[in-house]
Amino acid sequence: MSKQIIEKEVVKKNLMSKFLDESLLPPVKESIVDGVVIAIAKNSIFVNLPPWGTGIIFGKEYINARDLVKKINIGDKITGKIVGNDNQEGYIEISLKEAKQALIWGDAENAIRDKKVFELSVKEANKGGLMLMWQGIAGFLPASQLKTEHYPRISNGDKDRILDELRKLVGQKISVAIIGANAKEDKLIFSEKDPNNIEKEKIIDKYNVGDELEGEVTGVIDFGIFIKIEEGLEGLVHISEIDWGLVENPHEFAKVGDKIKVKVIEVKDNKISLSIKALKENPWTEAAKKYKKDDIVSGVIIKFNKHGALASIEEGVAGLVHISEFGSEEKLREKLELGKTYNFKISIFNPKEQKMALIFNFEEKKEE
Repeated sequence: MSKQIIEKEVVKKNLMSKFLDESLLPPVKESIVDGVVIAIAKNSIFVNLPPWGTGIIFGKEYINARDLVKKINIGDKITGKIVGNDNQEGYIEISLKEAKQALIWGDAENAIRDKKVFELSVKEANKGGLMLMWQGIAGFLPASQLKTEHYPRISNGDKDRILDELRKLVGQKISVAIIGANAKEDKLIFSEKDPNNIEKEKIIDKYNVGDELEGEVTGVIDFGIFIKIEEGLEGLVHISEIDWGLVENPHEFAKVGDKIKVKVIEVKDNKISLSIKALKENPWTEAAKKYKKDDIVSGVIIKFNKHGALASIEEGVAGLVHISEFGSEEKLREKLELGKTYNFKISIFNPKEQKMALIFNFEEKKEE
């Protein structure tokens, strides 16, 4: 036999020996294994786990799995999780309960990946949303993930009234998808919204930016107005799109059930954004013809904010009197009062960006 052939045989035997050695290594803790039940004692179950030997379910693992143990017979194939491989009697300790939990969390991850939808009953409600049960694990469905017809549209955001509305769903079955799973924190997050957005995509594809529509007000909240365009489609008129003038309280502009004309200003990520003010003439267009930098104008103080005071020059056109001109908010409020009219000098005027800055003490600066 040639030297080359001998060397090949040696290498082959070494590789085979290494493979056999590795295959006989004890299974790693936390790994999931399958085996056949070979014996059932008073407080123990013995499982054949080839090629490693015999596994045992006993002690607290036996007690924790007593609901599962009742259904087990000799010859049954079961799945366990390795919790110890250095048992004094040479057995590999396994847990049925932990294996079941591991498999459930695996199912949850698969459900997220496959965007699977489940019909689950609402168990209870709290001020943040709803509690559901899935395969023995409690999960949370935030109110923000509810479908339009289930979302509590409560004016002024009264949390107690929101809770009352959410409680009406307790006991009902709803279609949900798992959108978050954290085994370490034992936490599931659900959403009632269509995970595939198939139906919504079909509806929303009918609309384009610039479309003028009429819809029904379904909710008025601090940051805007919700408008139902058609069944299955709702859009938001953000507070900044309600009117050209200053809007601080959307409730002054609409109430639930009102029919309102709106304009589509954006269709993105299966959401539709609407505007009421876009149907009105932009006052800044006319302002561009009337005003320019350094003009002296009169304006009414309509609001104070962290930057200074807002002065309305005419309906829908306002400028900022910056706080730096006064040194402090206290001094600004000493000089300017809400509802009073003053003369100002325009220092910045950009009608395209709807931006105007005003100077109050322009006469004093002129004298300097």
